[in-house]
Amino acid sequence: MFKVTPNPPNTGPVPYDVFRDLDPKKMTEAADRALSFYLNPGASKTQIPPRKPSAIFTIDTAVDDETLLVEACESLAAASAIVNDLTDLTDGPRRQTMLVLQRVIMLGELAVNRVLDNHKPG
Repeated sequence: MFKVTPNPPNTGPVPYDVFRDLDPKKMTEAADRALSFYLNPGASKTQIPPRKPSAIFTIDTAVDDETLLVEACESLAAASAIVNDLTDLTDGPRRQTMLVLQRVIMLGELAVNRVLDNHKPG
């Protein structure tokens, strides 16, 4: 078989040899600058401020336990109703998953109701 290109191909000289013009002193200075920029060994480490939670969904500390339990019970009842409606719209394995989710929500609602029943105001 005839090869069109010679082996190895004839190429001209490299127009610019990078390694020929590298100064070791400049390379050391550049490496030191990069290390000090990224690692910054001489700088003092600043303390990370503690995380402050968002105040958007904060519950007032003055709200009593009974009110919180009533709100939790109503939220669980609403979630149970939503899942029950969605269960009617689905079939197959997804329906079984929705029924299990509805059962877990219902158990949480029953637990909150029991705490409300046993709660003595005051």
